[in-house]
Amino acid sequence: MENAQPVLQAVGLQKSFLSGERTLEVLRGVDLSVAAGESVSIRGESGSGKSTLLHLLAGLDSCDGGTLRWAGSTKTDASRRSAFLGMVFQSFYLIPELTALDNVLMAARMAGKSGGAQRSRAAELLQRVGLAERARHVPANLSGGERQRVAVARALMNRPKLLLADEPTGNLDEKTGDTVIELLLDLCRETGTALVLVTHNAVHAEKTDRQLSMHDGVLSA
Repeated sequence: MENAQPVLQAVGLQKSFLSGERTLEVLRGVDLSVAAGESVSIRGESGSGKSTLLHLLAGLDSCDGGTLRWAGSTKTDASRRSAFLGMVFQSFYLIPELTALDNVLMAARMAGKSGGAQRSRAAELLQRVGLAERARHVPANLSGGERQRVAVARALMNRPKLLLADEPTGNLDEKTGDTVIELLLDLCRETGTALVLVTHNAVHAEKTDRQLSMHDGVLSA
């Protein structure tokens, strides 16, 4: 991975929040570089800053200090986000009224893409995650593991360079969670997508190329 160009570079990221009259320093100068196709896990206790960091890396929130680059560019606006990265959350965030296929297709629509080629890709991804026969089911008719597999397919719909996963197995039982993590890692390896995985699970973390830990707003190896 050393010779690969980084798809993500964060240098000195800082983030604070006001709590009453106190200022809480959530991130204290975080540095992170992720190479193309590399998988990185981040573990840490609740409140250590993991999810805040992921939101900054996704461009969903702004940092108080430091710099963030996506594939060498500091432009991290919403118009670029849908093409550059995909996200998988603990809560699946599927649209209840839409079928599994249409939930996956929503990622393409948000990127301004439509047509038969996109529909074919969405169907292909659902087949890859083992849900070809569930494509026309709405989320209420899917199990938790199936919903998360739809979310993984949706995250990969636009062929992102980077995938961010925030506790993707947090709402799943152990066996289902293991299956989802294996699927996520396999798909990222197949597509050359870099992965940043936030997880409490030590076994899942060990499956990534590199393991990091977060403590009191500081990221370390």
